[in-house]
Amino acid sequence: MTNLLKFIGAIGFLSAYLLQISRASVVSTGDFNKDFFVTWSPSHVNTSADGKARSLKLDQESGAGFSSNQMFLFGQLDMQIKLVPGDSAGTVLGFYMASDQPNRDEIDFEFLGNVSGQPYILQTNIYADGSDNREQRIYLWFDPTKDFHTYSILWNLHQIVLMVDSVPIRTYRNHANEGVPYPRWQPMSIKISLWNGDSWATRGGQDKIDWSQGPFVASFRNYKIDACVWNGNPRFCRAGSPTNWWNQKQFSTLTSIQRRLFKWVRNYHVIYDYCQDNQRFQNNLPKECSLSKY
Repeated sequence: MTNLLKFIGAIGFLSAYLLQISRASVVSTGDFNKDFFVTWSPSHVNTSADGKARSLKLDQESGAGFSSNQMFLFGQLDMQIKLVPGDSAGTVLGFYMASDQPNRDEIDFEFLGNVSGQPYILQTNIYADGSDNREQRIYLWFDPTKDFHTYSILWNLHQIVLMVDSVPIRTYRNHANEGVPYPRWQPMSIKISLWNGDSWATRGGQDKIDWSQGPFVASFRNYKIDACVWNGNPRFCRAGSPTNWWNQKQFSTLTSIQRRLFKWVRNYHVIYDYCQDNQRFQNNLPKECSLSKY
């Protein structure tokens, strides 16, 4: 009888655990009004009647931003974005995840505006345990102001992969066992903001915002959040399960096709990589620079 009770108790515990796991993952509603809240300047945020599309406006009065209602620990986020057209010099659109803690974790896309006719620069950065200085910059191989393109963050126990239209443009592997900080314990929320960064964003701050070209508008649609919702206990998000698909072995590194695309980006589109900036780091590059990228 005692063994039977123990067995029943174990089954009950397992069922409760699996239920927790199943509730941990969420596929987004696709409605900006339900999944996000406006963090600043509501008058500069415009959302479609059905909640499926949203835009942010920057003018001399203000920029604007919004953030996810939930926080997440691992998963994948996709957002379709159409960037500010025309002369957008000095503007910055940030699409990122952040922990908002003193020992900050953050995964950044930052789109740096330009003078008309110049390529758009996409800057990425990774914060881990409060440490950043991991900037990389690429020229996008298309005009991101003409149509929507999908920008994605895959974040799991093994790696972070930043993608543009499914093309991996940046990886950051979990080399914690080598002493390299990696975001793995702190939940992060999703944030988007459009703001005045003309002190640094375009040619190091040489090109200022031309307000006569404004207002500056960036648009968003067709997002998808498939991630582990933070419930206060990291073990549910770190567990291997069909629900937590992103932690499975097949997503622990780039596929062969992804590796070819990644190398193409590295060879033809990277314009700055902190791992090649010996002057900045006085010939003492961060440790992850000498470790595997995938």
